[in-house]
Amino acid sequence: MQIANPIYDVVFKFLMQDNDIAREFLSLLLEVDIVQLDFKPQEIIRETSDDSIRLFRMDFKAVIQTAAGERKNVLIELQKAKHLFDVMRFRRYLGDNYRKEELVTIEKNKQVSLPLPIMTVYLLGFKLQNVKIPVLKVNRVYRNAVNGEQLDVKEEFVEQLTHDSIVVQIPRLKTDMQTRLEKILQIFNQTFKSTDNGHVLNYAGDESDPLLKKMLQVLLRAIATEDVRNQMDEEDSWDRILDRELAEKNAEIEKKNRLLKKSRAAVKTERQKAETERQKAEEERQKAEAERQRSIAAALRMKAAGISDSEICILLDISQEELSNWLGQN
Repeated sequence: MQIANPIYDVVFKFLMQDNDIAREFLSLLLEVDIVQLDFKPQEIIRETSDDSIRLFRMDFKAVIQTAAGERKNVLIELQKAKHLFDVMRFRRYLGDNYRKEELVTIEKNKQVSLPLPIMTVYLLGFKLQNVKIPVLKVNRVYRNAVNGEQLDVKEEFVEQLTHDSIVVQIPRLKTDMQTRLEKILQIFNQTFKSTDNGHVLNYAGDESDPLLKKMLQVLLRAIATEDVRNQMDEEDSWDRILDRELAEKNAEIEKKNRLLKKSRAAVKTERQKAETERQKAEEERQKAEAERQRSIAAALRMKAAGISDSEICILLDISQEELSNWLGQN
């Protein structure tokens, strides 16, 4: 089956604008029961030159139902990036949501503005260095710091200052599917990418799951939609610009590293040269001092033998003043 490649921002947006798909997909990823999902304005950030990145961001306001039957309002922030870049950008966009307040209905016909707990999802088109698994869940746990006991409570103050996260590494997705989540994520698996056109995935995964069926139907429509195809071409153009600028940046960094390495080598050589000269000077000093001590000893022996000072000076090739200093010190 040929479907549109959802690693493209326009395709992913096309997919996630289906509210039922977005709700079920996020519920599965975050392992929560989302009973209501409101799609907020999304944002595609493209920067070049000094800040070569491409980041796609979507925000959702959701009502989730806990295992105890309680309903809670939360914000779900989804960020998708094809390239690795400064993590501060992720933090900055996350910080935007931490500063926001949302209208929440607390009683019938009564709404108030409140900061909501945040849950984050990161879809990465690159591999993290140390985490080798396709899907990472970072889940908060309340513990007594004194005895390590896990607490079965939630506190609004803490909930608003910390958050759970899901990180999906698309390049680490495998075809040997085990869980339902792994089967659903197969629609992102780039091993299905067509060799003729990266816009298309020759999907060969499971098709039986009800959610997956709906997602595949939307992705079939996406590949047949001219506007989506045109925007995919535009994304390719942006990616080529970003790839070129990233390559130029990497080349500049490599050049600076070579110059730095060369500079460090030069400094090391100069230090070694200076140390060699210092050691040589010290050896010369010690040699001169040893010679002086021998001359003093000889002068003392000649003085004891009754040789005159003038004769001693001639024999040792020293001045009267220098001889006086030697004899005075001894």
